[in-house]
Amino acid sequence: MALAVAFAVFAAFLFGTSAALQQHAARETDYAPAHPGEAGTPKHVVVVVSLIRLIRRLFRRPLWLIGWCANLFGFGVQAAALHFGSVALVQPLLVTQLLFALPISLSLRHQRPNWRDLASAGVICGGLALFLSVRGVAPRADVANRGWAILAGLVVAVAVVVIVGLATGRRPGLHSTLVAIAAGLCFAYSAVALSLTVDDLVHRGIAATATDWPGYALAVSTLTGLLLEQGAFAAGSLPPAVSAMNITNPVASYLIGIFAFNVTLPQSATQLTALAIAAVLISAGAIGLAHSPSVRAEQDEEARVRTGRSHGPPRPQTSH
Repeated sequence: MALAVAFAVFAAFLFGTSAALQQHAARETDYAPAHPGEAGTPKHVVVVVSLIRLIRRLFRRPLWLIGWCANLFGFGVQAAALHFGSVALVQPLLVTQLLFALPISLSLRHQRPNWRDLASAGVICGGLALFLSVRGVAPRADVANRGWAILAGLVVAVAVVVIVGLATGRRPGLHSTLVAIAAGLCFAYSAVALSLTVDDLVHRGIAATATDWPGYALAVSTLTGLLLEQGAFAAGSLPPAVSAMNITNPVASYLIGIFAFNVTLPQSATQLTALAIAAVLISAGAIGLAHSPSVRAEQDEEARVRTGRSHGPPRPQTSH
C-alpha cells in the first residue's frame, strides 16, 4: 500500500501543477460559457463547439502546453499507483492536488496563501490521515467485476450528459462548478478504466489490450473529462472548479471502486465513523480553500477587469 500512496501523491502534485498552469492560460482566452439557442443549434452542440474552439486557442499557449504535459505524466504515475493499489484507495488521495494547485496559482499572481488557506489544507491532510490510518477504511485492490464496471460507465455517461445540460446558460460560477462536477465523474471512471487497462497490459500483453474495451473507455472518458475541465477552468476561478472535481472524483471513485471491484465495504462502527469523519474533513477543507479570501480577491479582480472591458472600446476578434 505504501507504493500506491507514494505514487498517488506524486500524481496529485503533477495534476495540481497542471491545473494551475492550464487555468492561468485558460483565463486569458476570454472564454464565455455558451448559451442555449445560439445559431439555432441544440444546447449540447453549442457547449461542445464552444469548448472545441477554446481548446484550439489553448494549444497556441506555451504555458497551457506545459500544463498538458504535466497532466500526461500525471496519468502515467496514476497508472503506477493503480497497479499497486485499488481505485477506492488511490483516487481519494488525489484530492491533495488542491494543496499543490492553490499555492502555484497564487504564485502565478504573485500572492501567498493566508492562514485560512493553510488551515483548510491542514483539515484536508487530517481527513486523509484518518482515511489511511484506520484499517479497513481504505480498500485494497481486488478482482474486477467487468459487468458492473460497464454498468457504472453507462450511469456515469448519462449523469455527465444531464449535468452538462443543466450547466448550459447558467451564470459563470455555477456553470464552472457543474461542468467541473461532470469532469470529476469522467475522471473517476477513467481511474476504473485505467486500472483495467493496466491489468490487461501486465497480464495479457499489448495485443490483447488493443482488442479489449477498457482502453477505449479510458480514452473516451479521459478526453471528455479534459475537455470539460478546460471549460470549467475558463468559466470560473481555479479553486471552486478544482474543489468540485476533487470532491466529486474521490466520492464517485470510492463508490465505483467498491461497486466494480468486489471490495468489502467498511462494516464496523469504528470504520464507518472514520470514513464519515474523513469525508467531512476532506470536503470541508476543499470548500474552505474554494471560499478563501485569496479566491475572493481573484474573483473581484476578474470582475473589475470584465467591467472595464465592457465599458471600453471593442476588442479585436481572435481568428479561429
